[in-house]
Amino acid sequence: MPALESAMIALGTSMPAFELPDTRSGATVRSSDFAGRPVLVMFICNHCPFVVHVREQLAALGREHAAGPLAVLGISSNDPVTHPADAPDRMKAEAAAAGYAFPYCFDASQRVARDFGAVCTPDFFLFDAAHRLAYRGRLDASRPGNGQPVTGADLRAAIGAVLAGKSPAGVQHPSLGCSIKWKASTPR
Repeated sequence: MPALESAMIALGTSMPAFELPDTRSGATVRSSDFAGRPVLVMFICNHCPFVVHVREQLAALGREHAAGPLAVLGISSNDPVTHPADAPDRMKAEAAAAGYAFPYCFDASQRVARDFGAVCTPDFFLFDAAHRLAYRGRLDASRPGNGQPVTGADLRAAIGAVLAGKSPAGVQHPSLGCSIKWKASTPR
């Protein structure tokens, strides 16, 4: 399966403003909803084998932080015309089946993915309480077929640091996954 690495935008970048529908609840999720809280934004989708591989870990992260200071949300920006498995109604079903306890938002215009610099699924962006980028990159070293366990070690360490008011330590490795399925009219 061809894979693409995340773009690794500059640390310290401000979190882009967004307003998206949550396919789970029907509510509108706004970046302003998370004022003063650290935020984990995950660009994911239903069909990508890299996301399917880490699906249980994503659900676990959502459950673990559902009542805590860290806001967690998933966003799918894939074109549902070319990838109907990623349409909003299918996202709602996937969120229920996977046990996602976080909003699973649909980026119909693909503007939010462009604003974040997201290029693949999964692509993780962890912002501190001031909404400055503290971590971007992989969940852990596991990939489909490489035999490594899915632990979330890299992202979990970064979350721990941010929640402690510190900068994540060490090298940040890019995420690896399927390319976002851009609409033919979407500039990249």
